[in-house]
Amino acid sequence: MSKPFRYTLDRRITNRILVWLLRIGKAPHIYYLLTVTGRKSGNPHSVPVVLIEDGGKRWLTAPYGEVDWVKNARASGIVTISRQKWKEDFTIHQLSPEQAAPLLKEYLQKFPITKPYFDAKEDSPISEFIKEAQTKPVFELIKIEDIPVK
Repeated sequence: MSKPFRYTLDRRITNRILVWLLRIGKAPHIYYLLTVTGRKSGNPHSVPVVLIEDGGKRWLTAPYGEVDWVKNARASGIVTISRQKWKEDFTIHQLSPEQAAPLLKEYLQKFPITKPYFDAKEDSPISEFIKEAQTKPVFELIKIEDIPVK
């Protein structure tokens, strides 16, 4: 059984440090700053995230499951991804579990720090990651300017 995610004091402190480092351009290159509008407060909330990137496409994974940023992103439909002075707005499209599974597997292989939050292991078959995708959503990030105007 995977470990449930808890937003502990240590995690809050680490996230604040990473947010600060991202804003000044000193964070490790794998991190981005995700900003979403709160579904209840309407205020912007920022958290550090790691994206999966391939061939010009980007995906936002939720390895800890249905955390607040996931709920806020779904409610808003728009997220901002930034690093230091670069900032871009995206719409999100949640992938089906079958589409999300290979990306979750890649995420776990690249970022094993999230291992305790997965039942599947790095070498598990895709079918195990399809099960994981039921509770760990993956969103495709679509640049707002790439959306066709009707």
